[in-house]
Amino acid sequence: MRYLPLSDADRRDMLDVIGAKSIDDLFVDVPAEARLDGPIRDLPMHATEMAVEREMRRMADKNLAAGDTPFFLGAGAYRHHVPASVDHLIQRGEFLTAYTPYQPEIAQGTLQMLFEFQTQVARLYGCEIANASMYDGSTACWEAIVMARRITRRGKALLSSGLHPHYVSVAETMARFTRDQLVTSAPRLEAGTDTKALIDAIDGDTSCVVVQYPDILGRIDDFTALAEACQANKSLLIVVNTEPVALGLIKSPGEMGADIVVGEGQSLGVGLQFGGPYVGLFACKEKYVRQMPGRLAGQTVDAEGKRGFVLTLSTREQHIRREKATSNICTNSGLCALAFSIHLSLLGGKGLGDLAARNHARAVTVADRLSALPGVSLVNESFFNEFTLELPVEARPAVRAMADKGVLGGISLGRLYPDHDELHKGLVVAVTETVTDEDIDALEGALGEVI
Repeated sequence: MRYLPLSDADRRDMLDVIGAKSIDDLFVDVPAEARLDGPIRDLPMHATEMAVEREMRRMADKNLAAGDTPFFLGAGAYRHHVPASVDHLIQRGEFLTAYTPYQPEIAQGTLQMLFEFQTQVARLYGCEIANASMYDGSTACWEAIVMARRITRRGKALLSSGLHPHYVSVAETMARFTRDQLVTSAPRLEAGTDTKALIDAIDGDTSCVVVQYPDILGRIDDFTALAEACQANKSLLIVVNTEPVALGLIKSPGEMGADIVVGEGQSLGVGLQFGGPYVGLFACKEKYVRQMPGRLAGQTVDAEGKRGFVLTLSTREQHIRREKATSNICTNSGLCALAFSIHLSLLGGKGLGDLAARNHARAVTVADRLSALPGVSLVNESFFNEFTLELPVEARPAVRAMADKGVLGGISLGRLYPDHDELHKGLVVAVTETVTDEDIDALEGALGEVI
């Protein structure tokens, strides 16, 4: 596509048509303190290509990549080994350039990939049907909440205290526009979850109950009783999963009766990448399929009886019946979904189980060693590859002190819940198959020194 710059006359004509005096009028809704009042300071107006490359490399060197240091961060984004074959395959031209198929039946390869991806997600989550992916886990969570409102015609959602606070924040932001009532709270540093309290809180206005599995503290609970309570009240149970590798070892949400299961697929095939792009997973019971956001690729046969793939359902805002759209999400994270699907295909069912077992075994080793340190206690009774410690000191400065020693030792609950002092001694530690014995020694030594 050619880039054709506009002349001053072109700009003037467009401003006249929309009734604006200047381009600045287009930004009046942006607070003045958030707008630049001139060129970016300390940035040269021009430079040679080599000089730009050199400067960008110098700036990039300030970053600390996950693989460069002992790494125990998690809380929704996890470092796993991604086979080199995943990156090789997703960069093939037929995949890399095949984005959203607006004439879908022509893009049979893309549709087949999406169909296979949906099948994998549905089996992983224990659900009857899954869509072709969402932006990320947090927006998928919100889409599930508004989907529950459409189904139940109720406007109150009960959010577990164990739901990731960033997911809660996204839901609260969007609920301002839909007027959904979100009932939220912060977790406590204790082994038990709030499942019983959620059951007791369900009433006639409840559209859904949202829980996380494993939750933000790494705790694992059986939601069968909660699912039954929701069903009895004609409310929906939404289960959020931020670590899909865990489902190679623990019961799927669908097996426990979840109506909608959503989550983040980053752990499989998609690197940390300083925060994105990621891939949202979305599955549900088949009876709710017409209220599911996004789009759905299906398998069929053509006029000659040959196997083929089509977009079976695409309730998106840019299509013909846009007023009937269930979501304004205009895409699926196609390339990240492909990476997820390739990685899971390479693992297979047995490989995923083996990977999950390795994660759990490493996490148990680390939990045992760290909880043996003076004043440190393990909050969890059960966990997968992530657990919470209660330290004898505030966790946030301890995390900073460990980072100064070259160890990224976990995420402090004080960072996630700055307004809840009772959580500030909590440290969430994630342990994956990438953690070595040397990394564990470094973490134990660093934490022992700072406390």
